[in-house]
Amino acid sequence: MEEGKMNVEALGPRAEGLNAAGNVAVSHVDTGVAVVGKERWEEIARMRRAGQSVSQIARLTGLDRKTVRGCLRKAAWRPYQRAVALRTLMSEHQAWLAERAPQVQFSAQILFQELCSSRGYRGGYDTVRNAVRPLRLEAAAQDLTQRRFETEPGQQAQADWGQTRVRFVTGWQVVHIFVMTLGYSRRGWAEGFQNERMDSLLAAHEHAFAHFGGHTAEILYDRMRTVTTGLTTDEGKPRWNPTFEAFARYWGFEPRLCRPYRAQTKGKVESGVKYVKRNFLPGRVFRDLADFNEQLAAWQAEVADVRVHGTTHERPIDRFAREAGTLVRTLDQPSFHQAVPRQRIVADDWLVSIEANRYSVPWRLIGKTVEAVRVGACWHISHQGHRVAEHPVLTGRHQLSIDPQHGPGAAARNARRRFSDYAGPPTNPSSAIELEGVEVRDPAVYDQMLELA
Repeated sequence: MEEGKMNVEALGPRAEGLNAAGNVAVSHVDTGVAVVGKERWEEIARMRRAGQSVSQIARLTGLDRKTVRGCLRKAAWRPYQRAVALRTLMSEHQAWLAERAPQVQFSAQILFQELCSSRGYRGGYDTVRNAVRPLRLEAAAQDLTQRRFETEPGQQAQADWGQTRVRFVTGWQVVHIFVMTLGYSRRGWAEGFQNERMDSLLAAHEHAFAHFGGHTAEILYDRMRTVTTGLTTDEGKPRWNPTFEAFARYWGFEPRLCRPYRAQTKGKVESGVKYVKRNFLPGRVFRDLADFNEQLAAWQAEVADVRVHGTTHERPIDRFAREAGTLVRTLDQPSFHQAVPRQRIVADDWLVSIEANRYSVPWRLIGKTVEAVRVGACWHISHQGHRVAEHPVLTGRHQLSIDPQHGPGAAARNARRRFSDYAGPPTNPSSAIELEGVEVRDPAVYDQMLELA
């Protein structure tokens, strides 16, 4: 026993060197067993099967008999397992460090400052730097070895905005390009808009659905404000923009967000945006935004859909033939704008606001709740199931559409002389028909407002 112990102690630092080189300790408990490699262990096993004794094997191999016995007790060679590291100053911060480091681009200096200011860390900067180094190397290795995420037909699409300066005949203008790319076929839809507001986003989706004849089960987004509020629920799920959530529920797709600080998770649509900018835009001049979108649609059909994709090595239009049948059909479903009713309270000027424009309703409904539904190019406004007004949809913003028959002046005129020409406001405003719960005003006030409109 003493001889075995002395042999092990004699290895000293050499035993640690053997461990680092891949040699193994036969036992972590029996300190009399030296460190042997896999080839030496196999040699000992062969000699034993040949009938040699422990002493003979020890003399021939130069190992201690205790070491030989330890090797022979093992049914198979096992690699060395390093003992669990002792608790360090960074142990209680490891989980926080792994989450926070990517957010600050693995800056050891920033992490050191935050640890000291908010987490009670009392160690040195070098300790933090050494703890960050393997995290940075691991992230770099993941980026180098990342495999492209492929989806099944009809499973996922990706959507994003790109912004660029476009040459119009009137000069250079900024155009916001919406791009949606189907994950399986790589077929895309691109369209230019003046802005990235909610109405543009929803219209772009519906145009893409019409182009594809349907939509995928889920659509992946960056964390744009028109899609998510940036907050999370108690369960850790994103809080969606209420209008966008209603839109997704109406069309029946599941919105998903790409991982924070990992934009490559929506790399398919990122590539689509770059492709439009680099292949479609150079050398083109457009009359206006409508001409831009006409040329863009032609380019998509004649170029983008029929080129051989660099990743799939197939034409997107050919792969789309296999994906089209798996999409959720949308061709028979009316627009979200047309199908979703909007409830409004009638203001004191007997106007209701719809999409930044204002429309009149009968003045008797001041303070009442009405419901507006878009039907084609018109707004139908109802109260308690009865249609009370109809207006053409106004283009632009902050415009007025007023029907003179909705004002109290019309009510007074009809009460006095239903089928004759209007001779002007009554000399006594109190002679107008009084309605319960509604203040009767001088009709001349509303006539002046109509003239200004």
